[in-house]
Amino acid sequence: MEEECNCKMWSPLFIVLLFLSVTLVFGKPIPTTLEGPFEPVTQIFDSSLRQGSDDLPMTNSRLAKKVNSTFPEQIALAISSPTSTWVSWVTGDAQIGTNVKPLDPSTVASEVWYGKESGKYPFVQKGTSTVYSQLYPYEGLLNYTSGIIHHVKLEGLEPGVRYYYKCGDSSLLTMSEEHVFETFPLPGPNVYPRRIAVVGDIGLTSNSSTTLDHMIENDPSMLLMVGDLTYANQYLTTGGKGASCFSCAFPNAPIRETYQPRWDGWGRFMEPLISRVPMMVIEGNHEIEPQAGGITFKSYETRFSVPSQDSGSNSSFYYSFNAGGIHFIMLGGYIDYNSTGAQYAWLKKDLHLVDRSVTPWLVAAWHPPWYNSYSSHYQEFECMRQEMEALLYQYGVDVVFNGHVHAYERMNRVYNYTLDPCGPVYITVGDGGNIEKVDLEHADDPGKCPSPGDNTPEFGGVCHLNFSSGPARGLFCWDKQPEWSAYRESSFGHGILEVWNSTFALWTWHRNQDLYNDSYGDQIYIVRQPQLCSVNTSNSVTSSSKNTSSPVTSNSMNNRNSVTLNVGFYGLKRHFSLLSGFIYWLFYIVIIIASVLF
Repeated sequence: MEEECNCKMWSPLFIVLLFLSVTLVFGKPIPTTLEGPFEPVTQIFDSSLRQGSDDLPMTNSRLAKKVNSTFPEQIALAISSPTSTWVSWVTGDAQIGTNVKPLDPSTVASEVWYGKESGKYPFVQKGTSTVYSQLYPYEGLLNYTSGIIHHVKLEGLEPGVRYYYKCGDSSLLTMSEEHVFETFPLPGPNVYPRRIAVVGDIGLTSNSSTTLDHMIENDPSMLLMVGDLTYANQYLTTGGKGASCFSCAFPNAPIRETYQPRWDGWGRFMEPLISRVPMMVIEGNHEIEPQAGGITFKSYETRFSVPSQDSGSNSSFYYSFNAGGIHFIMLGGYIDYNSTGAQYAWLKKDLHLVDRSVTPWLVAAWHPPWYNSYSSHYQEFECMRQEMEALLYQYGVDVVFNGHVHAYERMNRVYNYTLDPCGPVYITVGDGGNIEKVDLEHADDPGKCPSPGDNTPEFGGVCHLNFSSGPARGLFCWDKQPEWSAYRESSFGHGILEVWNSTFALWTWHRNQDLYNDSYGDQIYIVRQPQLCSVNTSNSVTSSSKNTSSPVTSNSMNNRNSVTLNVGFYGLKRHFSLLSGFIYWLFYIVIIIASVLF
């Protein structure tokens, strides 16, 4: 009998690990924020791509109703707490016309059957149902009343467990097909959602379809939707064809009209993804939708369940939630954000309660960006920045996601327009694919700087400022890409955030065209530095630049571990980070080889 060979070094596992190790050493390295600040980069728009596309018609198979009116459709999930999940859906037929009569929600029950095995549902939870109307007091405009919208909160769920569920009304024999979702682990510094998709301004175009297909292929465990969902307000109430510019196409409209059936189409369009992973949503300007009686945001508030009560906000316009070791804060740009208001008071309390030993990562999201070098919406929400930025900086927010601008832009770490190694990484992903098309012009392009009277927000005041220090001193716009803008590109797409541990997270921006060539548009490791950037949780905070016209760092912020905030120090850190990165990967490779051989 031959002696058994124990030559592990030639095992398939060893070969694979060796290949990965060589790739790590000789392949193109992924940069980290420790190497920043980076020289600004602009990727020129690919003229072979379309700048935009028309909306899909309501007859499109992705938007058309596929079930009998009594059966559930537009099924969606949302996180409520680490042990509870919202399930929402719609039954019945919406109506549009001059004389619409709301459906009676009491005629249909709201039930969810669920369990840990496919086909077995030992648990039953009941919830609530409602309808809403969009009414216009103008002759010739059509009114709308929704189908019955159901919300059921599943409580007492086990963390990190797969659940199978059906929803509907069992007494009417109208339960849905089986769906499945997986709960997140309990908050902790060593457990994180596998992959988080981030997108904004998605709409319902053919570009939106590519974005959604790409997201589904990337298999996220959660979707962060940073506002501007359906673009139903690009239509007249009579429907027809939507416009990329409402006021241009319909200058005589008595009000910003909407075609509400687009909301139903959007719910069907998104269901393949959000019926199995939670979608956490925040409002954008396209959700305002004014109607009779000064009512706004009716569609948004009625259709979505968010953990407002769980997070103590009692408002669907701002709330927070945990997903493993990440604490998410969702803020409203179209509701009072002043430091004397309810949202600010809630935010301050919520931040104070965050335990970074349990949820090391602090991620914020809202619709309109504060840092934006595109002409579109340039300095539009400067007032909000001046009110809130210092508070977010004080508590050490790591990453901020925004939409609104229909392009991609990632910033260097910045605070108060100053490069700062302790500032958040701001990322704009308002490039989901909507009918308004992609934004191309930059405020620093010749002749493209908006006038101070442009870009007036739909909510809040105007606080446009000229810079009083730095390369743009005395100017409203830079004459080159700002130093705080690390990378920008005009293309449709979405992002994926993969948090690996309490220090490292991989951010990847996927352009729609990358779906076909297995590449990506932008990628970077976001690295937390809690030792360098200690969090000041004192109750006092001074706004970074409130009521000023210059980017000046507040004295109260200089107490964050006595960090020197000049660019020289920030740049010096790159050399140490490169050396430490090389040592880390070399050590990692040695460990892999040793574990295989011995």
